Amino acid sequence: MSGDLKASDAKVISTQPLMIKDARWTKLVLTTYTDPLGKERTWESAERSTRPKNSPIDGVGIVAILQKPSGPELLLQKQFRPPINKVVIEVPAGLVDEGENAEESAVRELREETGYVGVADEVSPVMFNDPGFCNTNLNMVHINVDMSLPENQNLKPELEENEFIEVFSIPLKTLHAECKRLEADGYAIDARVGTLAEGIEVARRWRLQ
Repeated sequence: MSGDLKASDAKVISTQPLMIKDARWTKLVLTTYTDPLGKERTWESAERSTRPKNSPIDGVGIVAILQKPSGPELLLQKQFRPPINKVVIEVPAGLVDEGENAEESAVRELREETGYVGVADEVSPVMFNDPGFCNTNLNMVHINVDMSLPENQNLKPELEENEFIEVFSIPLKTLHAECKRLEADGYAIDARVGTLAEGIEVARRWRLQ
């Protein structure tokens, strides 16, 4: 993204129904199932059309912690999302490529979207984003970022021509409050960021170790 462009410069100009034959990334599905009483029911849902054939996941979310003298900070980004017509506060994330595992995908996506180079050291269980609506899933991958490396001093993201991403970081200890502030400023909070913030707040309130 050019340095003089911002995610907030984007806007929705129209919406219209999408014909199934024209859908590139998703498809609608009608599932017939039986409930615990044996009654037959149906359920409308969406599926991604992009999951690699032998992959158990669609994508990855990335928990990249930057170790700074003032304390650990979570790497975040601002990205315009047309379905909600808002700039969203997100963790770096992306779809897995054919032949990639979660760790490889996360390291690649982090480098491409933010310029940071890191090493994956933990992978979450498979997580489903909205199982009442779609089958989309992902692994959250924790990545260590060594801030002393030269490549992490002179960042060189490799964004695609349709990606406009602003990268920033927030101290972990203030993430919950910052999410509230950002929402008040008009940003939408991605569920992965919000859930992480809620987890930190629960741990603080209940003095979990």
